[in-house]
Amino acid sequence: MMPDVSIIVVHWNVPALLDDCLRSIAHECAATPDISTEMLVVDCASPSETHRTVVARHDGVRLIALAENRGYAAGCNAGIAASDGRLVLLLNPDILLEAGVLGRLCHAFEIAEHIGMTAPILRNADGSLQSAGYAFPRPHHLLFDLLPVPGRLIESPLNGRVAVGDGMLPIRIDYPLGAAMCVRRRAIDDVGPLDEGYGMYSEEIDWARRFANHGWTTLLVPDARMVHLGGQSTGQQPTAMRSALWASRARYGKRWWSKRDRRLASLIVAAGTRLRDFGADAAQREENAQIRSAFSEAADNA
Repeated sequence: MMPDVSIIVVHWNVPALLDDCLRSIAHECAATPDISTEMLVVDCASPSETHRTVVARHDGVRLIALAENRGYAAGCNAGIAASDGRLVLLLNPDILLEAGVLGRLCHAFEIAEHIGMTAPILRNADGSLQSAGYAFPRPHHLLFDLLPVPGRLIESPLNGRVAVGDGMLPIRIDYPLGAAMCVRRRAIDDVGPLDEGYGMYSEEIDWARRFANHGWTTLLVPDARMVHLGGQSTGQQPTAMRSALWASRARYGKRWWSKRDRRLASLIVAAGTRLRDFGADAAQREENAQIRSAFSEAADNA
């Protein structure tokens, strides 16, 4: 029988966090017996084999071991292809489910047939808000990462942040953070898998953009909450991940922005990274040059 939800955790080299994540999932599934689930862990070629021991101690969890690390999108796609649930809950291993979150994410799909994706509020370990919903990126949003900007503006609608309203009723958003998103399989069949060309970062934004273009709605469910410890896998390779972030942003802009917007983005990035060159070491200046090149190429190509 097709389960209601396939819960897929995409893992790379954080076995202790994976253990905690799977424990929180098992606890939430036990507390929500009316929702049938299957659980899968997709390991993206972790250098250590410890994750195998972790998965083995959790009953009913299936391990999919990839031969190479092709990025988060590829891990998600492998899990989706191997799963059968009517809904698919994609999670990072540094996520902890809070009470009631599974039912709330699933029941939000009952609002309308065009709901294609639901997402929870993400909180820090201290309970503070980490992430809610976002508007699709525009070129001016790049300024918030390149220039010193007050925190109150970073978390404002000027930077694409969506207010959570009364904290209870679902809110339409453009996209959620990819660390936790629940997706209707019928929407995946319609839209297609995540674009593995992104490797890391922006793949969920591109996916949500395609959802919207196909008429699917994405909802933030504010009373569905998870703790996100944040960056535990990517933090192991900070320089590579920073480069991947900017390369993905350029790829997104090349696909979704107009020629005029791509040129504006290239000018913003050129000015911002030139400012960052002052006082930077040789490695940082080289990284800035690569970022400028990526956005310049995006601006010059159709």
